[in-house]
Amino acid sequence: MKTISWRAQLGMVAAGYACVTAVAACLLFRRYLQELNNPADVAAAGGMYAAGDAMLAIFIACLFMIPTAFLIAVIARFERVYTTYAQVLLGVSLTAPVCLSLLLFGRHHLGESLSGVCLSRIFAAPFVLLVIGISRLVARFDRARKLTSYALAIEGVTLVTAVGIFIRG
Repeated sequence: MKTISWRAQLGMVAAGYACVTAVAACLLFRRYLQELNNPADVAAAGGMYAAGDAMLAIFIACLFMIPTAFLIAVIARFERVYTTYAQVLLGVSLTAPVCLSLLLFGRHHLGESLSGVCLSRIFAAPFVLLVIGISRLVARFDRARKLTSYALAIEGVTLVTAVGIFIRG
């Protein structure tokens, strides 16, 4: 049986991202039209629309996880590329404790836009943790394994800390 070249695999991953982007655009446009055509409903039940927006965002994030998992599997065969990817993951994981610290200690000194970015980053932590977990599972090289393990630990501890802080109040 003939194997598919890595270029063809990357092309299929790109096609997957294109399909998911098209589906997401259609879903978001449909949601926009729904809110545009029913402004009274949005005003009367704003919280329900906000919950629907949040569920749609979670669904779209889950859709993007599918081609991302395939992309991780494709690049895991190349040591240099995957090590660079692992370094980027470590950098991304370090943004979680920074954002949590800013939210906790800079509560009264942060601008609204920066606090919104930090809160969004904390809410995205489960998805980032999943990507890092998949990346750790498929890591073949020692340095990449070590970097993804560090990233996984940082992201996991930050997520558990954030949940504990938000539950406690």
